[in-house]
Amino acid sequence: MNTRFKYPRTPHLPWSPGATSDDIRCVDTDIFIGKQVVVTEKMDGENTTIYNDHCHARSLDSRHHVSRDWVKRFQATIAHDIPEGWRICGENLFAQHSIVYDSLKSYFYGFSIWNEKNICLDWHETLHWFELLNIDTPPILYNGEWNEDQVKRLTFDTEKVEGYVVRLVDEFSYESFGRSVAKWVRKNHVQTDQHWMHAEIVANGLMDDNGGES
Repeated sequence: MNTRFKYPRTPHLPWSPGATSDDIRCVDTDIFIGKQVVVTEKMDGENTTIYNDHCHARSLDSRHHVSRDWVKRFQATIAHDIPEGWRICGENLFAQHSIVYDSLKSYFYGFSIWNEKNICLDWHETLHWFELLNIDTPPILYNGEWNEDQVKRLTFDTEKVEGYVVRLVDEFSYESFGRSVAKWVRKNHVQTDQHWMHAEIVANGLMDDNGGES
């Protein structure tokens, strides 16, 4: 039985300016009409999956890299609370990529939890588990019934925000991921000349207990 899963590729929304010829796109947004959605900030980190006995980047056979040491230690602190066969997906934000963060709450931000049946938990249950595990989520930009015009009007500083992700509030299966999640990414979102994994690793900044930089 397969117990490891690669996080699926997220389709771009039709109006996402950051989509390239290699990316996949939503044909339209009818998949969201009449449904409750949550829109969260798309953070500029490394996609990471945590189990109760393992963690990996998007690639299931991801090799060791110093930027992954912190999240491996974090996995060890919560492993005993993760049910067998479950996994937590999120962003490893330890290393600076194109966007520099100076006041993160943590180096790991979660955005979904999958159970032993390979079902993504609904958003409310996800938040309940994140609270139990002391996992932060990306900032929520919109939460309610799908409103395409309102989502298109979302504004933010694209020098500091890579984009946003839309997901159904309801649970959904692994097979229906492409009909349940979509993203908007800024134009030319990769703004470095060298891939971050091959450059000197510079850590993002954490917020201390008083709300300042640590």
